[in-house]
Amino acid sequence: MGNEGKNQKGRKHRTPQKRAARRPSVPKPRAAPQFPSALPLKGNLEMQATLLEKAPPEQLVELLMPHLWASIAEESGAPSNICVDAALTLRHAFGQYGIRSVIQPVDLIIRDQRGNEEVYRTSEQSWSADGTVFHGHCLLALPDSQRIVDATVEQFEQVAAVGAGPLIGKTAAADIEAPPGQLLPERSTLVLQRGQLLLRYTVVEEPLASIINDQQPYVRSHAAEHHRAGVNLASLMLLALRDPEVIGRARQTPYPRLRALLRAVAGADHDVDSERNFRFLLPDATGQKRGLRLDEVPLPPTTPQAYPRG
Repeated sequence: MGNEGKNQKGRKHRTPQKRAARRPSVPKPRAAPQFPSALPLKGNLEMQATLLEKAPPEQLVELLMPHLWASIAEESGAPSNICVDAALTLRHAFGQYGIRSVIQPVDLIIRDQRGNEEVYRTSEQSWSADGTVFHGHCLLALPDSQRIVDATVEQFEQVAAVGAGPLIGKTAAADIEAPPGQLLPERSTLVLQRGQLLLRYTVVEEPLASIINDQQPYVRSHAAEHHRAGVNLASLMLLALRDPEVIGRARQTPYPRLRALLRAVAGADHDVDSERNFRFLLPDATGQKRGLRLDEVPLPPTTPQAYPRG
């Protein structure tokens, strides 16, 4: 009897094949979020998938958000003030998770790896006479995690040739290290490598650092657009963080507001309204589902507020 099953005709023994692990992916929006300016950039989908799959909780948001932004921003029209638009949009996106960020004008010098040949330099930091065009370059500083984000670094063709997407670096690379939670001191420098290039950022002196602020005419006139774009971006990223292979690490991020949002929207469906805003379908007091933007989702009163407030 012991060998009867093996000798039966028509039965074949097959070694079960292992299934390849499913890589988490960023969901595509049913309608692309609106951005005030378009960028000649390309999102690196492979990088996004890798970050979703492997980035540790304390790095997940800061590393993924700029790459996700770049993959969406390329869908719009002609570029204009792209570094300012990117920084303002990302400021609102990070802010939905309670992450502080500040726009920082910088001088930028790009050299070859030997540090000899200068391939690009910008040292002018000013607005045009009518206040609509920014001359110079800026990035986004995340003082609490001591990181900087240059989302539009690939607007420079020498950097774009490397093809690694937005640049996210630690401010510990600066020649003067800022205390935790504080911005880099003026005139401090960061030297970061991208492929065969060296990028030297220098924080501009006051009062130049104040030229990009909420009262500047261009920033003020586009505030609603940047806020909406940031909320849409944060909503799209939240959908990616809900992936079963990612949510465990997302729940360990050091941001209480993000964790509260993950609990609040949980498995909620989402839709895009007539103005192309992401909305999560959540039950109201009567049990009826209604669409809420991410900045409208009710959270416990002890939850840290979004940044900037208002």
